[in-house]
Amino acid sequence: MPFFSILQIEVMNLYSALVQQIVDMLEEHVLTDWQLEHFAEKIGYSKFHLTRKFKEETGFSIGEYIRTRRLAIAAQLLLHTDEPILNIAIELHFQSQEAFTRAFKELYKLPPGKYRSLMQGLLLSEGNQMTKNQVKGWILSGSNPSGYTMKVDTEVFHTGSRSGYLSANESVVEGQFGTMMQVFSAQNWIGKRMKMSCFMKTNNAHRAGAWVRIDKENGDLVQFDNMENRSIMGTTDWNYYSIVLDVPEESTAINFGVLLVGSGEVWIDGVKFEEVDLSVPTTSLMGLDLDLPLEPVNLGFDDL
Repeated sequence: MPFFSILQIEVMNLYSALVQQIVDMLEEHVLTDWQLEHFAEKIGYSKFHLTRKFKEETGFSIGEYIRTRRLAIAAQLLLHTDEPILNIAIELHFQSQEAFTRAFKELYKLPPGKYRSLMQGLLLSEGNQMTKNQVKGWILSGSNPSGYTMKVDTEVFHTGSRSGYLSANESVVEGQFGTMMQVFSAQNWIGKRMKMSCFMKTNNAHRAGAWVRIDKENGDLVQFDNMENRSIMGTTDWNYYSIVLDVPEESTAINFGVLLVGSGEVWIDGVKFEEVDLSVPTTSLMGLDLDLPLEPVNLGFDDL
């Protein structure tokens, strides 16, 4: 592999690792009344570097991320507790109930009290529909789909009020996997470099990750990444992950989803697709960037 490609990958991995470290720190201290300087000091970079890299990769400023996560926690408390709205506002470090109400309404389009009454009623009317492997737009597939449960989780989420959830049942054995997935046309992405990003968390996962596969009309694979070289294992809090692939001219379908190999649980939220420029390295596992020799070598096995 050319030196420049190696350097590019190392830089990509550094920044991805840095952003994941920032998210870990933010999640651990999301209810701590810290300033940006505290996070920078803890991680060991300048606040300007942290802010720039975090914004580049996630699309959020650090302040926006903290605010969005606190409001998501507020939504959980409104849905699943009887905690007074004033107490929630104070717990989440808003200066007043009025400031909290304005921020909440801006994100959720409803004031907190109205959100609580409407959404709790909606959850009651939906009953158990969320636990029957029926999630609009999503397909449950894999080597043993019957061994996995797919649903919308209204109690655990990163932003908004719901997340996608995939878990293994007791019948799952080693080597089996399940995936919660979608397929859509590649038409609007032809010739572009595409980034799929999301937030995921896991519980006792043997191995989990996001994945994207791009196919030709005959079903042949042209681009693929399932995070096999950076899998999520064990129990992890919410973190940011991304896949970057080129969409060649012959592409017709884009498949994507969340993968769970073996046992455990995985949540996915905030899935986003966006075009990126060629300065963003791909994460493809297809090996298209390898510096291959022009001729075969050592055919007689004489070279040691």
